Amino acid sequence: MLNYILHGQATEKPPLLIAHGLYGSARNWGVICKRLADERQVVAVDLRNHGQSVWTQTHSYPEMAEDLAEVIAQFGGQMDVIGHSMGGKTAMMLALNHPAMVHRLIIADIAPVPYSHSQIQFIEAMRAVDFSRVERRPDAEAQLAAAGVEPALQSFFTQSLDIANKGWRLNLDTLARHMPDIMSFPQTEAQWTGPVLFLSGALSDYVRREDRDTTLARFPNARFAKIPGAGHWLHAEKPREFEANARAFLNA
Repeated sequence: MLNYILHGQATEKPPLLIAHGLYGSARNWGVICKRLADERQVVAVDLRNHGQSVWTQTHSYPEMAEDLAEVIAQFGGQMDVIGHSMGGKTAMMLALNHPAMVHRLIIADIAPVPYSHSQIQFIEAMRAVDFSRVERRPDAEAQLAAAGVEPALQSFFTQSLDIANKGWRLNLDTLARHMPDIMSFPQTEAQWTGPVLFLSGALSDYVRREDRDTTLARFPNARFAKIPGAGHWLHAEKPREFEANARAFLNA
């Protein structure tokens, strides 16, 4: 089963599962998890090939949805779910394949559509890090900076450093091989009719109005909202605004 970090105690509210995005981990969501755990139990997972979870040769959304379903089964069989980017696509696949397991759904800055861009350049930057010269996070950040990685992403990526073992807590080989799968979304006619909020960053172009019909075909009860001044990493850029939107929707 996936590795996870548990926040708070069980309450009368449904527990909340949080699935991070590509190159992320459960640790990235610590601040928001702790805040939301004042009302409900929060479970942040490491998706496969990330963090402390299993490394596999495959990395598809149906497989990752089954990983989440296994966690939800451990927590009573139904949870609210938040997913960001790759984790958002995983959460959507979960709702489409296991509709009864999802109570309310928040999808952060992603849509159920394929994307033409790739994130392979960041794998190349991480592979280029010389761990013989890494004793602390700033050492790796300096090398990522030299490879053209912006400061916010340097800090984000180095949360997955495994300095003791001179490597990354990311299965870069599998992620690189399956980048086309990560950028796509499985073709399906399934629908999930539960309440879902597509929450995006106003400065991001990941959730486009021209994809609205495709989204509503899969999620007919979807609502859409934007966080002003936020880009794709909206939960890190505007954590209090993200928390407020999530809390209001989950408690509606």
